[in-house]
Amino acid sequence: MTALNSLIAAIDAAPSAVGLIAAVRQLAAARDPAAIPKLIEILGYNNPGAAVAAVEGLVALGPMAVEPLLTNLDGYDYGARAWANRALAQIGDPRALENLLAAAQGDFALSVRRAAAKGLGFLDWSTLPPNEQEAGQKQAFAALMVALGDEEWVVRYGAIAGLQGLAQNQPQWQSSVRQILRDHLPLETELALQARLHWAIQSLTKP
Repeated sequence: MTALNSLIAAIDAAPSAVGLIAAVRQLAAARDPAAIPKLIEILGYNNPGAAVAAVEGLVALGPMAVEPLLTNLDGYDYGARAWANRALAQIGDPRALENLLAAAQGDFALSVRRAAAKGLGFLDWSTLPPNEQEAGQKQAFAALMVALGDEEWVVRYGAIAGLQGLAQNQPQWQSSVRQILRDHLPLETELALQARLHWAIQSLTKP
């Protein structure tokens, strides 16, 4: 049995939820591309700790995990879909753009919409040809504006983070985003989001 097979077998044989988390962490630490299918499978386990460890493992593997994640998005398990979108958001590969756009604007699960909205602000646009970067950013911005008006406050929170990320990573958006956040501040009723808005505005106002 190979070392990777042993790590996977340890996950399948984990005697408890805590043991499962430890086994997933060991698999993630191996940073073996062959572990990607198992790490994606774990996103659907009813174990948040194991899912966090799996996400960390997928993010560590970076771009090579993007296509498998996109191919295996679970249309039925919204929890697994939320974790997958979180992984895609943290990897930041613009190949996930279309998925993140659709998820941020139309997924029925608020956890998925939140993860996707935040992720739209942290894509690495430099990996796209110059003529595609502006178009992609405009699409991301439009989707973030939709998410900023979401009825669920956690999705709006993700949108604020996404807008801040877009403006910080792409200075040409700073002025527009800062004004949008200022305009949204008096409309926001949730105290946590008011604080988040203040922080985002301040961060985009610093010289």
